[in-house]
Amino acid sequence: MKHVDFFYFFGSGYAYLSVMRIGALAKEVGVTVSWRPFNVRTVMAENNIALRTQTAKIKYMWRDIERRASIDGVPFVKPPIWPTDPDLLANRVAMVAAEGGWCEAYTVASFRSWYLEGMALGDRRQLDHVLHSLGKDADTVIAEANGPAAHERLKSETDAAREYGIFGSPAFVVDNETFWGDDRLEEALAWANGSHRLQAES
Repeated sequence: MKHVDFFYFFGSGYAYLSVMRIGALAKEVGVTVSWRPFNVRTVMAENNIALRTQTAKIKYMWRDIERRASIDGVPFVKPPIWPTDPDLLANRVAMVAAEGGWCEAYTVASFRSWYLEGMALGDRRQLDHVLHSLGKDADTVIAEANGPAAHERLKSETDAAREYGIFGSPAFVVDNETFWGDDRLEEALAWANGSHRLQAES
């Protein structure tokens, strides 16, 4: 089976681009996707990466995302609320969604509400809005997200990302081959379906 593991974080600016593109692109090339949110803050801290303190880089990042969104036909209104999801609640709700088989739908709806509707990830209003749109009871889902199973799953997914050598979001893993950054999405999919140039040369 042609397959890619998609590691990303709710609150990662560049992950928005991949979240909005990966479904259609993977379908085009016959690749299945496992949506695997993880806590990028932990691995960034372990690698001494402190983006929040790098004012010039943050300014560049939002302009770069705006350009890339325009090139790829991804909607962009303005830089979203950032940083966001301080308690990782949006990320833990994703653990509940992953367990229930609706992680992709939850992720796309969440990133759309964040980028295009000006909502803060993990805010109760934002979660009510997204979960209602998916036909989910917000009180029930949030209670599960605050439970030990969701906390443990997020930790487990973060451990898995670390084992693959992932240090940022988004990242893609194909047969233990890791690709980092939205600009490597197409390359990861090519590797997954066996059409990557390096595979042909070998």
